[in-house]
This record gives sequence, C-alpha cells and structure tokens, in this order.
Amino acid sequence: MSDFKTLGQFREQLQKAPRADDSARSAAKVRNVQLTKPPGALGRLEELAIWYAGWRGQARPRLERPQVIVFAGNHGVTAQGVSAFPADVTEQMVLNFQAGGAAINQLAQVFGAQMDVYALALDRPTADFTAGPAMDEAEFLHAIATGWDAVDAQAGLLATGEMGIGNTTSAAAVACALFGGNAEDWVGRGTGVDDAGLVLKAKVVRDGLSRNSNALGDGLEILRCLGGRELAAMAGAMARARVERIPVILDGFICCAAAACLDRAVPGALDHAVAGHRSAEAAHGKLLEKLGKEPLLQLDMRLGEGSGAALAIGVLQGAIACHSGMATFAEAGVSEG
Repeated sequence: MSDFKTLGQFREQLQKAPRADDSARSAAKVRNVQLTKPPGALGRLEELAIWYAGWRGQARPRLERPQVIVFAGNHGVTAQGVSAFPADVTEQMVLNFQAGGAAINQLAQVFGAQMDVYALALDRPTADFTAGPAMDEAEFLHAIATGWDAVDAQAGLLATGEMGIGNTTSAAAVACALFGGNAEDWVGRGTGVDDAGLVLKAKVVRDGLSRNSNALGDGLEILRCLGGRELAAMAGAMARARVERIPVILDGFICCAAAACLDRAVPGALDHAVAGHRSAEAAHGKLLEKLGKEPLLQLDMRLGEGSGAALAIGVLQGAIACHSGMATFAEAGVSEG
C-alpha cells in the first residue's frame, strides 16, 4: 500500500526505485546470440526480450500475469466546451468496461491480461484549470495513491489506460507545459471536434498555462495543476510498477503525457517502459520523440482505454516466447556456420 503523505515523499519513492538487473540483462544478451537464428534476425523482438529480462531479473524470463488498469475521471475544463461529447459519457463508459463491452475488454482477454477499472470521483470533476489548479495536493495524492495501490505486485507486465471526457485537452496542456512550443502544436481532435473546436482547445491550453505558470518546471506540479485524476492515477501506477520492477507498456497521448510528468520529475523514471503504439492523435508522435520512445505499433488507433498498449502485449509475449523458448545452436545440434 502507498505510504507517502506528501508530494516530496512520493518523489523520494520514485528516486529510490531500483534499476534493471544488469547481470540478468547481460546473461540474456549472451543467450540471445546462442539462439538458432542469424544475429539480429528477430529485430526489435530481441531488444525487447533483453530489456524485459533485465527488469524481471531473469535471463530466461516468462511473461505471466499481465495487468491492464483503466482509470476514469471527469474534468472541470469540459465546461469550456472542449469536447464533442458530454461528461456523462465517462460514467457510461465505465459501466461498459465493467460489463465487458469495450474494446479494451476484448484485447485484455485475448492476451490473457487481468483487467481492472477504477472510477475516481466522477461526481466531482476536477477544477477548471483555466481558473486555477485542477487539483489541490490532497486530491492529487489520493489519485496517485489510487493508481499505486491498484497495481498487482505479482504482475509481470502493466498497461494503463484511461477514460475521461476532456482529457485530451488536459494532456495537451500538460505536454505544452512540459516541453514548450505553441498550444496549437499539442492540441488534437480528441473525440472529434471540428476546426473551431481545435482553436478553442488551443485557447483553453494557453489560458491554463497562464493561470498555472507557477507550476512550470516541475513535472508533478504540472500534473497536479493541469492534469486529471485519471492521469495522476496512471502516473501512480507506473511509479509503483517501477518500484516493483514491473515492465510497463505505454498507451497513447494521454497516458504518455502522464508518464512524461514522471520522467521530468525524476530522470530515468520511465526506463522500465516501452511505447506500445503511436496513436493518430496528432501530437503523440512528438511526445514520444521527447520521451525517446520508439512505438512498437502504428495502426492509426486513437481510442484510448489502454487499447494500443494492450495490443502490444502480444508483441512482447512473442519476443519473450522466442527468447526463452527457442533452442540454442548447441541444444539443437545445429551448426553455427
């Protein structure tokens, strides 16, 4: 269970988090060159398996108990008209997740992942960040702790997803605050807003950054002031995964905006994470470049929910199956040439 009472204590937990096991990583590299294939023939699958081995501390790992967690929250900034859908849709989709009817349910099931859903105070949207911070410190810490405590410490992999009408605007504001540039560089169509909607979203982002300028320069404060409860919960879950040395697959723009706050708060905080996909949300590719993450998939998805990350579980499963299940040249009696 979470035992931090302040943002400083949470930051300290992240700073003290363990690194990958270098000996396991080295042993996995040695095994990789002995497998019955030409060197590098499996491309990025080889890198993925070695990366995973290092974080799990096993030269010949198995991927067991993958977990997908979807967090849902409502945003006060929707009062500015930034979404094509009303805030009621957040709760309706949570019910759909719980009934097993969403895309993420199907993908989690296909890849054998445990799926959990957390709705965070949907009856109390965050404050409108154009008027002040989205959350006070207590609210923010509660959301982080919800994510932290949602992680199964025995999981072999974590993917986080989200649902929250208005959260592409929140993510754009977070990204702009973290990395600079114009608001127009970071806003996208989200749920399907028109050109006028894009102009409005950019104005809302500018207003939010102006009103919360004191948060700039601190990743966690940016997340508190411009994010949402579901973004904070995803960050808390990813931080817990780092402490437990559970590898993470990142989802789309909103998930990566939350993750970027951790990365800017504590450099290296995302070393245990890979990018599952590049979404069709315009700024996601730019955000991945800032994070130094090359996506595993690019399928023009923009659903959220953790769907792109869940689909990428299959890629990682394939990488680990090949690495740990293939015979070596010696075992197979095959000449190395």
